[in-house]
Amino acid sequence: MILLSFSKFSLLFALLSVLISAPALSAKTAEEEQRLEAFFSDLEAFTVVFSDIKQLYVDDVENKELFNNAIKGMVSGLDPHSVYLEPKEQKSLMESASGKFGGLGIVISKKDDGIQVISPIDDTPAYKAGIQAGDLIIKIGDKPVRGMSLEDGVDLMRGKPGTDIKITILRTNQKPFVVDITREIITIVSVKGYLLEKDIGYVRVSSFQGPTANLLKETVADLVDKNDGYLKSLILDLRNNPGGVLDGAVDVSNLFIDEVGLVVYTKGRIPSSNLKFKTERGDIMLGSPIVVLINEGSASASEIVAGALQDHKRAIIMGKTSFGKGSVQTIIELDKGYGLKVTTARYYTPNGRSIQAKGIEPDIKLKNISLENEKEESILDIKENDLSGHLEQEDPSKMSESEIVESQEKNQATIDKETIEKLKKDYFVHEASNLLKALTVLGK
Repeated sequence: MILLSFSKFSLLFALLSVLISAPALSAKTAEEEQRLEAFFSDLEAFTVVFSDIKQLYVDDVENKELFNNAIKGMVSGLDPHSVYLEPKEQKSLMESASGKFGGLGIVISKKDDGIQVISPIDDTPAYKAGIQAGDLIIKIGDKPVRGMSLEDGVDLMRGKPGTDIKITILRTNQKPFVVDITREIITIVSVKGYLLEKDIGYVRVSSFQGPTANLLKETVADLVDKNDGYLKSLILDLRNNPGGVLDGAVDVSNLFIDEVGLVVYTKGRIPSSNLKFKTERGDIMLGSPIVVLINEGSASASEIVAGALQDHKRAIIMGKTSFGKGSVQTIIELDKGYGLKVTTARYYTPNGRSIQAKGIEPDIKLKNISLENEKEESILDIKENDLSGHLEQEDPSKMSESEIVESQEKNQATIDKETIEKLKKDYFVHEASNLLKALTVLGK
């Protein structure tokens, strides 16, 4: 449709002509008539503003830009996770879903007029630079983020691998400070495992992807081999895990649940949004005690796992209340490369608890407490250059594949040993380990 005039009446008529065949216009009841009247009133208000901008704004603005901005505002006003995606943004989203892209490695969300870090992703530039869950990004490069859309913020932080960017951070009880970060190709290794001591395994899951459950299963099998027998207990660390794909969370939960029931279910307004994800019996830990560690950076898929294991009484949840991201987003492909990511449902744990804006409450709450009068260190704080024998900053392009593998294998034993020692000084891991020892003695 081509609009030749922009008076409020002609534009209103043009917009209504699109809707004239809609079922709502056959309203018969008084309530329906009131809703219809309110609809026309709101639509007229929109056309008045559109007309005034076209006639009065200092620069001429294309109709397409105005309509795109209007749609963006309409969608972003719903909640922090619903987004109208232009072709470039839609492409970036698809790159993220593939698990490989050029960027910093942080999961972010809108908070008021700013951008908040939900979690840094393990082993990414942001993680290595010390970015923490809860940090507020107040400036990207030389551009303040106040009033900036989440998509624009993501676009500024992404870029060609090897290029640098300055991020200004506001952290609780600290003055704003600048962090220099070099962009890298982000490839996520979602599972790491260590044998803390005889019979006690530790597995860190940093995000949920399609292969995560298989990787976790393989990791536990490797720990069993190192232990020369089945593990008597396991620590599953989901701290600062920002989530990922739903199927990954369901599959991971099913590795430990050995009873009939639900892992999670969703409820929305339309039938297709109401889904149930059932358990599949088969516990790779054979009923041995499990402690799941969570904190305020544990979101979405990690909350699904924690909630499922908690409701099935399969694990003790320890740490801090999780983030509370319990909504489902559906991505709809639109014409000409545009897309719509819109919230269509909420997640519920097997016992019917809503995760949204509430999070998962741990069975045992912990505070950040230092051990041995030392600054608290955790697996989340360990940087590559803290470990003796770490790889120097060589250009991988100048090394052959065999040289890289040889170098990694040469240092891996030392790195693993030092990582385990640091884990034992992590207060959360320390408390989880003590609890598991007690449960093992009690035969629970």
